[in-house]
Amino acid sequence: MTQQLADRIDALLPQTQCEQCGYHGCRPYAEAIARGEAAINQCPPGGAAGIAKLAALLDRPILPLAPEHGVEKPRMLARVVEDECIGCTKCIQACPVDAIVGAAKLMHTVLADDCTGCELCVPACPVDCIVLEPMPAEQLDQAHANAAREHFRRREARLAREAAEREAELAARKAAVEAISSGGDAVAQPDNARNAVQQALERARKRRMGQSDAPD
Repeated sequence: MTQQLADRIDALLPQTQCEQCGYHGCRPYAEAIARGEAAINQCPPGGAAGIAKLAALLDRPILPLAPEHGVEKPRMLARVVEDECIGCTKCIQACPVDAIVGAAKLMHTVLADDCTGCELCVPACPVDCIVLEPMPAEQLDQAHANAAREHFRRREARLAREAAEREAELAARKAAVEAISSGGDAVAQPDNARNAVQQALERARKRRMGQSDAPD
């Protein structure tokens, strides 16, 4: 029931994934509201209109935007000043919806239609080569919000998969080193490594599903 309520709350949020609410994206904030752990007035991009929608959905009083979370203002688009970009990739790492593309030591570009206006790339840039420009009104529609939600989900899934792969690789190396150190059978070492990889991947899968890693 809580997840269904979180779905309805999430559908009313702007999907900027800006974290100004204090949570890692709109979905975690929606889930916190559904659990009664967060107030409805913590989203500056949603502003007064967003608070009113949440209040109507949840049958709660309308509250003013909590000032500690920011101020309501027009949504902006990020743009990289190409001549000043050093290709450090820090903005790419900061973007919650993969709206910035480029490679290390090469110029980066913001995919304007995918940008949510979260502004997280601005403080991440070490050379201040990212500027903000007004977001077109047509980009403030539900279709763009839905696309941003899906981009955020895909990025989170990719990061979790990459973390699991790194953990599995480290576990395999550790297993191989331990097998060599203990004087184990060299033929058995690859099997030990594979088992370690499988166990690490299974632990990561359980964490993503919110399951315990304790033995049955």
